[in-house]
Amino acid sequence: MAKTSGRFAQYLTPEQQDELRQTARAIVSPNKGILAADESTGTLAKRFETIGLASTEENRRAYRELLFTAGDSLAQNISGVILYDETFRQSTSDGTPFVKLLQGKGIIPGIKVDTGIVPLGGTLNEGTTQGLDNLDERCAEYKKGGCGFAKWRCALKISEHTPSYQALVENANVLARYASICQQNGLVPIVEPEVLPDGDHDLETAQRVTEEVLAFTYKALHDHHVYLEGTLLKPNMVTPGQGCKKKIHT
Repeated sequence: MAKTSGRFAQYLTPEQQDELRQTARAIVSPNKGILAADESTGTLAKRFETIGLASTEENRRAYRELLFTAGDSLAQNISGVILYDETFRQSTSDGTPFVKLLQGKGIIPGIKVDTGIVPLGGTLNEGTTQGLDNLDERCAEYKKGGCGFAKWRCALKISEHTPSYQALVENANVLARYASICQQNGLVPIVEPEVLPDGDHDLETAQRVTEEVLAFTYKALHDHHVYLEGTLLKPNMVTPGQGCKKKIHT
């Protein structure tokens, strides 16, 4: 820590801040995007089932190798790749770890670190995201293994009574704790407070709720001393609910 006294202590050294900021800027390089290759084993099993392919570890590895060994266009258009824990530990058929393969192409490896959404007690079927318990140890391992950023998703839904104040506060604080732990370990946190498109709400409601969710999120990030220049936000599209009958005229 560069400074340890007072209410506004600096929790990251200037060197740590510089590394985080540079990584964040590299991820959002012009004309490039992030490849989300963090499908869980369950998700891939469903996809493979549609083509009659067994979801074995080898088949999943081969599928990911197919993605990561694409031609030069991959590096020309992709700045970072979000990996799943299994993918982080896998290698190409010639023994090259996927992380090193991506690094060799100038692509920053990232990692999904949340472990899924669970029910939030005291709410109307709302949820919170788990995975904080051993996050510090996992982030240290991922950073040592070559990752430069991480991703964590929270989800909030719109209905007559949701998102509740409890869900807004809980999910914002979970995202802030995740972001703080990531930065302490040298990983740029991608913060994803997703407002789900489920429901029959209109566009104006989606806008108001999204603004509220982002306000709660950034208040929590500030409260937890997260270095904002070393973070990235993954926002949701602001659209009417999928069941909305009100037409939008553009």
